[in-house]
Amino acid sequence: MNGLLSMFILFFTSGCHLCDLAEKQIAQFNTSCLTPVFYRKVEISEDDHLVRLYGSRIPVLKHPDFDQTIDWPFDETDLENLLKQIKL
Repeated sequence: MNGLLSMFILFFTSGCHLCDLAEKQIAQFNTSCLTPVFYRKVEISEDDHLVRLYGSRIPVLKHPDFDQTIDWPFDETDLENLLKQIKL
């Protein structure tokens, strides 16, 4: 990985305890890696299309430029593999 920064999207919904766990997992990953996972959160409940796509899968971490996603549950190895897939 070359250390380039990249922005992911974390699809979530308010009150989702799994989404909270996903954010904690990402934060833990970021403390021990060379290429942190930066993301912005997108609330799916405000968009019917997003609910259809991700409603039963959230939280979902997606890279919009490479169309790579991982669904919960994910761990540090999954996050590292995601970064490798998009060659960051």
